[in-house]
Amino acid sequence: QVQLVEYGGGMVQAGDSLRLSCAASGRTSSTYAMGWFRQAPGKERMFVAAITRTYSSTYYADSVKGRFTITRVNAKNTVYLQMNSLKPEDTAVYYCGAVVGRIGYYSGSFYSQKSSYDYWGQGTQVTVSS
Repeated sequence: QVQLVEYGGGMVQAGDSLRLSCAASGRTSSTYAMGWFRQAPGKERMFVAAITRTYSSTYYADSVKGRFTITRVNAKNTVYLQMNSLKPEDTAVYYCGAVVGRIGYYSGSFYSQKSSYDYWGQGTQVTVSS
């Protein structure tokens, strides 16, 4: 089992920056990759970014490329999402997810699918006002 807790959400203005953190505990050595998704009111949970454990390969949704950066510190079992140039359309609950027990190579599309993730955090609200 892996437990995930997100931190860092809040209310900001358009153009501001915010950094989210996701702390993992439990069987973290089995974590293959971690990712961020977001869900706006009345919409589906959508992929934002992901990072692999071994090589720190990163993947991003087109809507956040160039503005968001995902990083991880394995020693702290923590993944970060640095969000710059925030827009009102970035408003959502942000969820951290973990892929566990995998080996081998997976293409970028694997990380963008909710079904690829085995564990989820409780989410943290990000609100961007115009």
